[in-house]
Amino acid sequence: MSINDSGIGAGAPVLAFDVGGTDIKSALFDGDGIALGLQRTPTPRPGDDPAAALIEEIARLSDALRAQHPAVEPRALGFVVPGIVDADAGIGVFASNMGWRDAPLRALAEERLGLPIAFDHDVRAASWAEHELGGAQAYDDVIVMVIGTGIAGSILIGSQPYTAGGYAGEIGHSPVADGALCACGARGCLETMASAGAIARRYREATGTTPNGAKDVIARAASGDAVAADIWNSALDALALALAQLTAVMAPEAIIIGGGLSRAGGALFDELRARLAARLSFHRIPVLIPAELSGNAGLLGAALRARERA
Repeated sequence: MSINDSGIGAGAPVLAFDVGGTDIKSALFDGDGIALGLQRTPTPRPGDDPAAALIEEIARLSDALRAQHPAVEPRALGFVVPGIVDADAGIGVFASNMGWRDAPLRALAEERLGLPIAFDHDVRAASWAEHELGGAQAYDDVIVMVIGTGIAGSILIGSQPYTAGGYAGEIGHSPVADGALCACGARGCLETMASAGAIARRYREATGTTPNGAKDVIARAASGDAVAADIWNSALDALALALAQLTAVMAPEAIIIGGGLSRAGGALFDELRARLAARLSFHRIPVLIPAELSGNAGLLGAALRARERA
């Protein structure tokens, strides 16, 4: 794990945590904005009270980071989580892989940790970091998509996140076809067609061969594998359709794409630019930009949000 040497810039020292279904990224950011003690640890398994268990783990990690760096006194703490998140209310509305529903996570953290607490959705926080530190700095109206095992998104309008109580930005669950059943319970979600996980799964189901991820499927398509080419082409079409719909409704200046699939480079971005332009007419066509902050964007976003509370 690494973070750009410039970190988040000068400001109040803060603790930051990016909570995922598998692991928690954590760090103490000093007054220069440099991440100290950056680490990845397992997320507690959901038990009878998964929200309380998470807050206890954050408290344990906080104590350890402060003990390792006693000269740095954090003035606030930020943590971000997956699922449906009402950041204004401080509520984890729902997260199937975390095991909670309507959990008052910010209030629990404030009571347990005794610090001002910033709380947000992981992808929304990552998008904020891209806006403040990364590829979206030059734009006010931006959509950020993260294409990995699933597809997540975030919307910024006038340089401010649009949240709709935590329900906005579910780009991966926008319908693009009458297709496969999604884990969310709906059919034809973009995620079932075009996520990195779906691309690999679809190839395995079609051929009986397990590829080494979506990157392998894309490479097979480029080398003449007809099945891989068909799967990759349909994934690109689904993504282009979803981006065209977002462009027609939101008219973003830029769409930032991160996650594992963004590393496909021109095979993704050149194709999407061409297909998006072909689908649109008078619309303002957004610039398509690779995300710059990689897998640490959520942690950086948590730290930036914590600075706002310090």
